[in-house]
Amino acid sequence: MLKLDEHRSDSASQVDSHDRWRCADFFSGIGGFHLAAANLGHEVVFACDIDQDARRAYRHNFGIEPLGDIKDLLPEDVPDHDILLAGFPCQPFSIIGHRKGFRDPRGSLFFELLRFIEAKNPRAVVLENVKQFATAGNGGVMRRVLGDLEALGYSTTYNVLNALDFGLPQKRERTIIVASNEINLFGWQWPIGDVPMRPLEGILEPDPDPKHYVSESIKNKRRSSHSAPASPMIWHENKGGHVSSHEWSCALRAGASYNYLLVDGVRRLTPRELLRLQGFPDEWEIVCTDNQTRKQVGNAVPVPMVQAVMERMVSSVEQAQITRQRAAA
Repeated sequence: MLKLDEHRSDSASQVDSHDRWRCADFFSGIGGFHLAAANLGHEVVFACDIDQDARRAYRHNFGIEPLGDIKDLLPEDVPDHDILLAGFPCQPFSIIGHRKGFRDPRGSLFFELLRFIEAKNPRAVVLENVKQFATAGNGGVMRRVLGDLEALGYSTTYNVLNALDFGLPQKRERTIIVASNEINLFGWQWPIGDVPMRPLEGILEPDPDPKHYVSESIKNKRRSSHSAPASPMIWHENKGGHVSSHEWSCALRAGASYNYLLVDGVRRLTPRELLRLQGFPDEWEIVCTDNQTRKQVGNAVPVPMVQAVMERMVSSVEQAQITRQRAAA
């Protein structure tokens, strides 16, 4: 099991004076939010996910048994908590899905979250979804989400952040929604995200298994249409067949990354490299198959990005609490 205290980030020392917040990890996947919370010194007291392989990986690495389908859960199944975290299903709002939004059954899972927010009344909420969530339905989806949270007494705001700005060599733009019933989030200052990008050399394995190398025909096809200016680089082939290369990866996807991203045009990324691109430490142990792990990583949240948001949220709520206490003294 992952020894989290050994892998707390440098920012963890900044929260030693803060309270230890209790966190509920909905749609937990393999634990990106859990890692972020633990790095900040907080305690995850609950997790749930419908995918049994993701639950297996989560249980192995964190020692917590995630519950299953959120639709089968009752508020009494969930311990009281200070902050609710959720990377709820993105397919209904993604450019690689059908963009059905709330008309897709998976899109309605947001309303399941509302049941627990209303019942448990956490101090704060942090939600993550694809970039397109911010503009889905000409903004109607976002207005509905914010309106429903505000109806429960929460102040809300949202932003689109990029994992590239938080030290990861992955261009992964995601919509982050934050809410709190203790502070007014109008004009809330989002983390800047000016962390230097970790170079690919620090991500790539020096001697990957030969099974990750592509066939000669695929390699020659890529190289006939593209010549990279440097190495190492991630070659990306889009749906139209155009190949480009960058010192960072395009956004990892649950079902496609294995085929459209190649290291220097010759091999696929290994499961460990994919995990590193999302900010998972090497101490996080892989217990599922390569295919399962690729899917899990494609569904995960970028750890340092959501960690920066959580740190700012906790600090803002606690500073407001201190200000109120001083005013009342």
